[in-house]
Amino acid sequence: MASYLETVREWFRARLDGPGGLSTPEGATLGLRVLAIWRSRMIAQALRAQSGGAVLGGPFAGMAYLESATEGALAPRLIGTYEDELHPHLIAALAEEPEVILDIGCAEGYYAVGLARIAPRAEVFAHDTAAAALQACRTMAEMNGVSERVHTGGLFQPVDFQRFAGRRCLVIVDIEGAEDDLLRPDLAPALAGMRLIVETHDVYRPGVMDRVRERFEATHEITEVRPGPKTAPLPELLRNRSHLDQLLAVWEFRAAPTPWLVMKPRRSA
Repeated sequence: MASYLETVREWFRARLDGPGGLSTPEGATLGLRVLAIWRSRMIAQALRAQSGGAVLGGPFAGMAYLESATEGALAPRLIGTYEDELHPHLIAALAEEPEVILDIGCAEGYYAVGLARIAPRAEVFAHDTAAAALQACRTMAEMNGVSERVHTGGLFQPVDFQRFAGRRCLVIVDIEGAEDDLLRPDLAPALAGMRLIVETHDVYRPGVMDRVRERFEATHEITEVRPGPKTAPLPELLRNRSHLDQLLAVWEFRAAPTPWLVMKPRRSA
């Protein structure tokens, strides 16, 4: 944490006296974001010390967690509020007892390992293009005793969905806009029978949410889910903290809206 704090200090030193620097609205906004991420990391460190490194709430409560997230905020993962708008949709999907869970863009395995813990009959395939993310996912699977059912792999192509044709399959996709390239029912007819939860990224690929929706309208019932305020009770450590700390504890580092499409097939696999 000290080394990260020094990085923040150097970042500000380099911009305080430079041209433009922090004097523009854009520069000030970026500076605020850098400080907010630093404070969020401090909160996550305190939460880990309190919980022993385990998730405190939500459907993955009790999951042993790594010291850092390979992408995004750690604190809301530890609290259990991370992407909690999806919780009812995950519970509904698990009620159908999927045989296979595909987590594409798995990062360190929040969903891959978390779902493996609460869906003990499912086989989980976790994919990411970052080697560090895959290693972190394997480590966390071992920490939670599910490594035999969590299989990691790299780039996932549209045709790879065909390996799971005819099986009850839950697909979770978070790949920063590349959902535009991956979710191609014309190349993977098996998608018609799969339940999908897809984070969309118009911020990187304008119009991608509408394109994905159009591809699945004929085969799936589609619900758009947008992030909202966090209302879950906070852990005791945060109850007497400042309101700003309470907000930062559940902040997920999003720079722009990234709504989900939750898609349930109109027919079974």
